Amino acid sequence: QVQFVESGGGLVQPGESLSLSCTASRPSFISRYTGGWYRQAPGKQRELVATISPQGGTDYADSTKGRFTISRDNWKNTIYLQMNSLKPEDTAVYYCRVWDSGDDYWGQGTQVTVSS
Repeated sequence: QVQFVESGGGLVQPGESLSLSCTASRPSFISRYTGGWYRQAPGKQRELVATISPQGGTDYADSTKGRFTISRDNWKNTIYLQMNSLKPEDTAVYYCRVWDSGDDYWGQGTQVTVSS
């Protein structure tokens, strides 16, 4: 069973940056899958942050467009999320997801807190 390990969360002040990564435990695994990042704030539903297709096409939630960048490195089996100009409302647990029509994998989540 493949697992996804997330890292990079933490506590930052408003306006600062963080970079998240999500790495699959099985080599050469993610290349055919769509990758994405989701987040869930306390008391709220999980929401989509950004997606990246196997070909590298990206899409973003309106709230993160222009501030966040999703990318992938298939050789390193990793999906990334670069987050700039962070706001307190970006505070949430961030989850990576990798999927296609038959498979659906989630990371364990990493906490991002934006507070002064």
